[in-house]
Amino acid sequence: MLFENLSLTVDGPAVLWAPSGWGKTTLLRILMGLETPDAGRITSVGRVSAVFQEDRLCPQLTAEENVALVLATEKYRAKSEYSEKITNDLIQLGLDTEALALPARKLSGGQKRRVALLRALWAESDTLLLDEPFTGMDPETMKKAAAMLKTRCGTKPVLLATHDREAIRELGWKVIEL
Repeated sequence: MLFENLSLTVDGPAVLWAPSGWGKTTLLRILMGLETPDAGRITSVGRVSAVFQEDRLCPQLTAEENVALVLATEKYRAKSEYSEKITNDLIQLGLDTEALALPARKLSGGQKRRVALLRALWAESDTLLLDEPFTGMDPETMKKAAAMLKTRCGTKPVLLATHDREAIRELGWKVIEL
């Protein structure tokens, strides 16, 4: 049994900290409904947006097109209205004009992580679950991504799994240790 007597309430942004291999990803997958717990129950997660350990981008689409995929149907139909805002967010996270023109499969690992994070932030959700979202980012880019995350999340329930102590310091959120 991976977790025994685990009771967890996340009512705002929080960091889930544990060393590698301690079950952070498994817990997030259970909260997403991708795995079923052997016992116990999960309540009140609502609509979830997520960043997985792997980026899960559509490789043939550009960064902006990957983010636009999560827009609600009526917004997606009017996606040209959101295109500039999405592009501005991508530039704020350090993607340049050249990177914005490339299909996702040609982006670097860190660029893909930024697109995945921004896509999760643009998705309509009740809860945000992030699995090592800053992997592959240099310290300056991680700080920009953390700042955007803090600004956009407000008091929304967020559970960010990491073992990166610098990211934890940068976010300044409550830390839950496994």
